Amino acid sequence: MAALLDIRDLRVRFGPEEAVRGNCLQLQEGEVLGLVGESGSGKSATALAIMGLLGTAAQVTGQILWQNETSRNSAAGVDLLQQSPEFLRRLRGQQIAMIFQEPMTALNPVMSIGRQVAESAEAHAPSWTGRESKRRAIAALEAVSIPDAANRYGDYPHQFSGGQRQRILIAMALINKPRLLIADEPTTALDVTVQAQVLELLKDLQKQHGLAMLFISHDLAVVGEVASRVAVMRAGEIVETGPSRQLLTTPEHPYTKSLLAAVPTLRTDRNRPLAMVVSS
Repeated sequence: MAALLDIRDLRVRFGPEEAVRGNCLQLQEGEVLGLVGESGSGKSATALAIMGLLGTAAQVTGQILWQNETSRNSAAGVDLLQQSPEFLRRLRGQQIAMIFQEPMTALNPVMSIGRQVAESAEAHAPSWTGRESKRRAIAALEAVSIPDAANRYGDYPHQFSGGQRQRILIAMALINKPRLLIADEPTTALDVTVQAQVLELLKDLQKQHGLAMLFISHDLAVVGEVASRVAVMRAGEIVETGPSRQLLTTPEHPYTKSLLAAVPTLRTDRNRPLAMVVSS
């Protein structure tokens, strides 16, 4: 059976700079794939290329094959790089959804969080009445454990904590029951305790809905908590891919080894500097 998402020789160029260099990735139905690498390695550019959100400044080549409902079980899916803006608008949110890095800037500060979640639903179901979209928005907020969701429907983003704002973004992403969720550094701005809560929520929702998920992070430990398979990116290229436990315990590429060596543990000698990430 063909992969849900099959990325072939993906290249993203901004002027003379190539941010993504011939990457190949496959993601199966219901699988969680971790994409890890340092800042500037091309992780977010890969995610935005999948969503068709890079804009005209980027030159994107290769193939991003998607198994939509009509092409499911066929040998090859629909190439998203060849589709119209209208096709991609219908796809985004309905079949592929994305959680962005910073919840405070991803949310509209002058619109209530309830309306923002409801608007995500109405964009793909214009026939829903205001009452129906509100009911669904409240249910989505309750599903991500926003307390007293019905009474907080009219509250604004600044009235919520960072962890709660991230939960609101998750509700917006999942309200239309997509088949693929792209989570771009969803725990970066959160403290350790809240980070653990959000990761647990994502794992529960992924299992509950049978979602495929592309989980992007610079933190190998976080990725190991969520993903069954991990791809490591460096300078726009995927340098190593493998099952998460195998890759985290017995990495093969020097860059992956140096990333792991740079992670402090309880046994780390605090009088010595952390290992440096290799440059080649």
